[in-house]
Amino acid sequence: MKITATGIQGLLIIEPHVFNDGRGYFFESYSKVKFADAGIDIDFVQDNQSFSHKGAVRGLHAQFAPHAQAKLVRVIQGRVLDVVVDVRKGSPTYGKYETIELSGENQLQFFIPAGFLHGFATLEDNTIFAYKVNDYYSKECETGVRWNDPTLAINWGIAESDALVSAKDEVLPLFKDYVSPF
Repeated sequence: MKITATGIQGLLIIEPHVFNDGRGYFFESYSKVKFADAGIDIDFVQDNQSFSHKGAVRGLHAQFAPHAQAKLVRVIQGRVLDVVVDVRKGSPTYGKYETIELSGENQLQFFIPAGFLHGFATLEDNTIFAYKVNDYYSKECETGVRWNDPTLAINWGIAESDALVSAKDEVLPLFKDYVSPF
């Protein structure tokens, strides 16, 4: 397992060692010991999975204390552009974002600590997105920013007119009005 730092402290790209043969492939998607050795000492409590059509946009979301969540995200099938925005008060990269393409083919994973908004855009039909979290969902601790915020100006890899966005995500605040709880 190869773990690589990004330009934002705490965000890590995880590349598993994949064993391919004539039958297919095998890899460890998570090892508590290997993650702890890399400084990721997280107790994941729940696995989540979503299925999305091409153009689906989910995000930008987070949960704050007392139910703040760290996430380990990956794509089982299909392709997404995964987006993470630093909203940690006092962080030198506050308001900066990182993107990474995750796919069933590249089998990369993204570790996202608490204090980041997270979302993704589905780049292929029949995409299965999976993630681990270290705390349970709490509606009262939800926060977020509109996916197409003009201040952040994120290139999601899809045309805005093609985006399939939930009604809930369409009314999230703009970044200029966002008060970070982190």
